[in-house]
Amino acid sequence: MANIVKGLIAGTIFGVVSIIPMFFMTFESKTRAMTASFISRFAIGFIIFNMDLPIPGWAKGGLVGLILSLPDAIVTKQYGPILGLGLMGGVICGFISK
Repeated sequence: MANIVKGLIAGTIFGVVSIIPMFFMTFESKTRAMTASFISRFAIGFIIFNMDLPIPGWAKGGLVGLILSLPDAIVTKQYGPILGLGLMGGVICGFISK
């Protein structure tokens, strides 16, 4: 299976997992928040499978997950949950990508 297809699958799964808890939360604009979360997490999964770095897959995933989650964490001021999910999902995607 091509890396692009693997990235699409991993990104979609990670995006869906990230929005499931949001169904039980209240937001001013739930649709916008869920869309932003899905796109952010989709990008993490997709990029991890489609970039080469000379480091172990789990480290590449963790690095990408943290870097791409940082803007969302800064805007929302919810550092722990956003960076934690980005790191965990990135490490899992990176581990699977190798």
